[in-house]
Amino acid sequence: MPQHLVLIGGGHSHAIVLKMFGMKPLSGVHLTLITDVLYAPYSGMLPGHIAGFYSYEECHIDLRSLCEFTQCEILVDRAIAIDFNKNQVICQNSPPVSFDLLSIDIGSTPATLSVPGANEYAIPAKPVPEFLANWNQLITSPANYLNQPLNIAIVGGGAGGVELALNMQSRLARKTDNYQINLVHSGAELMPQHNQRVRHRLKKIIINSGIKLHLMEKVVGIKNTKIIDTNKSSECHIPNYEIACESGLRLDVNRIFWVTQASAANWIKTSGLATDSNGFIQVNDYLQSVSHPHVFAAGDICTMINYPRPKAGVFAVRQGPPLFENLQRFLLAKPLKPFAPQAQYLGLIGTGNKKAIASRGSWMWESRLLWYWKDWIDRQFMQKFQHKN
Repeated sequence: MPQHLVLIGGGHSHAIVLKMFGMKPLSGVHLTLITDVLYAPYSGMLPGHIAGFYSYEECHIDLRSLCEFTQCEILVDRAIAIDFNKNQVICQNSPPVSFDLLSIDIGSTPATLSVPGANEYAIPAKPVPEFLANWNQLITSPANYLNQPLNIAIVGGGAGGVELALNMQSRLARKTDNYQINLVHSGAELMPQHNQRVRHRLKKIIINSGIKLHLMEKVVGIKNTKIIDTNKSSECHIPNYEIACESGLRLDVNRIFWVTQASAANWIKTSGLATDSNGFIQVNDYLQSVSHPHVFAAGDICTMINYPRPKAGVFAVRQGPPLFENLQRFLLAKPLKPFAPQAQYLGLIGTGNKKAIASRGSWMWESRLLWYWKDWIDRQFMQKFQHKN
């Protein structure tokens, strides 16, 4: 009997799975990718894109071209539920999609629900397409900030928030000197998952770059404070917001970018899949759902119950090959192979000036050579998905 493998999401793991299925197809297996974007962002190069070092094409995977190579049907839509009684994926705008085997790689988004006003006025770092649309609108509209200072706030002082702040600063500094970036973090130190040397060095770089650092500041509310231009009797075209912190600090800003703790799509849990306390799919050592054996998951959307790891792109990339192998083994009714992610990983943090800091365990190294090495690694990864159809 023909089998239908449905992939939800075009994340790093699924891009690798599609590439490998194209190189090693299975007879009698039909593939469908459900994705709400045709171009999947590669997280490793996004900070460099924000800084202006990479074009959009250089840091996005063309999923349509990849699916043509793999002979995979592509459905451009958003999955909103799974009906396990009928084994169907429910989509926002299309008829339900039946499956025999399902794999989910839809990433995560920053949690904003607990902060009043954040959902309405903050721009989350993910989904990436919406974030980039806002960032590109900002940097391509100089009229918005030539007549008055541009004030930006980034909420979240993990690796993502720090790298975002430094790369935004790099891009804006080449366009205007009429701006200010604020980095707001609830903790006492930046990047708590990295060693003290890395934390201290990046704090120094942040401060020396002119970014205003606000530590131990928990955001408790955001409100819209649009200014009325009395000369034109209309609302000022520059957004204005007030960030309220628990300490009493108030920040008046024009844009708020939200890069806090990751959260999962609500429909994952409501569909009946076993999840952890944050709503992420619980998977075993085979990347297989602990509650539904015919469902696999990878990337940020899953939590390996025996190997909890940070939500980082490096783990999604590493999960790609074992996910592919176990999907094929499941379809062939063969025993699955366990996968154990590395305990530590090498973090390469770009500082916005074509330099990078390497972080692993208690070790740190800062060099311009690291940025070029990272650039070479990232370009080699993206080269895998270039196809001439």
